[in-house]
Order: sequence, then C-alpha cells, then structure tokens
Amino acid sequence: AIVQPYLDAKFTGTLDEDMGIGLLSGIYTLAAIIPSIGVSIRRLHDIGRTGWWILIGFVPLIGSIVLLVFALLDSQPGDNQYGANPKGV
Repeated sequence: AIVQPYLDAKFTGTLDEDMGIGLLSGIYTLAAIIPSIGVSIRRLHDIGRTGWWILIGFVPLIGSIVLLVFALLDSQPGDNQYGANPKGV
C-alpha cells in the first residue's frame, strides 16, 4: 500500500496528493477489483442467488455482513438455474 504511492510519485509523477492515488495505483486497483467482483458473483450463483445481490454491499455495515454470510453458506446441492454445483460429483 505504501509502495504504490511512492512509485507513482517518483517514477510516473502522477500521484495526486489529495487523493493519494496515481496512475499505477489506479491500474492495480482495477486489476484487483474486476476479478474480485467476478468471483463474488460466481459465489452468489453457487448458493442460488443472482449476482445483483453484490449491490447490497453498498448498504453500510449490514451489506457487508449479509455478503459475508452468503460467502460462508454451503453451495446448493445439485444443479440450479446458474449451472451445476462445482462441488457435485
């Protein structure tokens, strides 16, 4: 977390002091967030919920707790509308 602003300030010169983010930090953030959202949606599909449930994360505190509970739930046995259970044999 400390290395990226340093690299942005010294090598690219794109560090915005007010926001604390620069070009490299922005690229890294996009590279990390996009797959993270995909994995979260896949996990919601495994428990039989639509990917739109990820938007509940925008509700302060409660949304994070709901998404944590969903992540801890076991997958639906058998097939659901999103496909086969990845743990199913």
